[in-house]
Amino acid sequence: MIAALGTVLVVDDDAVLRSSLESVLGDLGYRVLSTGSPDVAYQLLGTESALAVLLDVHLPTMSGLSLYLAMMTTDADAPDLRTWAERNPCTVIRKPFSFRDITGWLDAVARPLDDAAAAG
Repeated sequence: MIAALGTVLVVDDDAVLRSSLESVLGDLGYRVLSTGSPDVAYQLLGTESALAVLLDVHLPTMSGLSLYLAMMTTDADAPDLRTWAERNPCTVIRKPFSFRDITGWLDAVARPLDDAAAAG
């Protein structure tokens, strides 16, 4: 069963953070898929339709810059991220963040989809 609010993919090597996001977002009505592996994230995106992806920039086997929709990082001012973000506009969510930051971003992502569905 897919939750009414859609699917969110969480990609972060911090298992505690992933678990917390799964709990909070799941309680809000999102279907949450999560992994600490960018390779698994690529596989999931090939088989699942995600409303949003929350992606850690610093992953153990690959830079999160290689796979992005929204970035989570403690190092948002790093030169490589700044340069990359100038060329590839996306949302960057600074760690530590509040769950309100995440849900606010998800609301903003979902709003255009809701408006289109209502119009069409």
